[in-house]
Amino acid sequence: MPLIFRRVRDNRAVNLKIHIDDSAPPYEQVRAQISEQARSGALPVGYRLPTVRGLAESLGLAANTVAKAYRALEADGVIETRGRNGTFVAAAGSAAERELASAAQAYVERARRLGHTESDALAAVRDALRAAYGD
Repeated sequence: MPLIFRRVRDNRAVNLKIHIDDSAPPYEQVRAQISEQARSGALPVGYRLPTVRGLAESLGLAANTVAKAYRALEADGVIETRGRNGTFVAAAGSAAERELASAAQAYVERARRLGHTESDALAAVRDALRAAYGD
């Protein structure tokens, strides 16, 4: 059952479709589709999303299901809630991406302070990745 909501700026339609027979839970489908549409630009930065209740009603889902998706999207940095003003597509990348970039910057600064070369630092990262993810 598709939900079509309109953008104010250019009036192009954006769709969310929940498939009951899908193995992914409905909140995950909502989260994944909004995340992908935000990443692709189909939902532009600053786009105001429907309220939790409004989206839930349009999709035929429980409000708690949509609220769970919105909480996950907010934790990922995809959307931001501005209190009574509503929920909007966030300006920056996901919180996880920002955290990764911050950790990488801290690592680089530490490696330089310890006197390691770029090659040494990259080799240490490769070794750590192999240990964490397998070879």
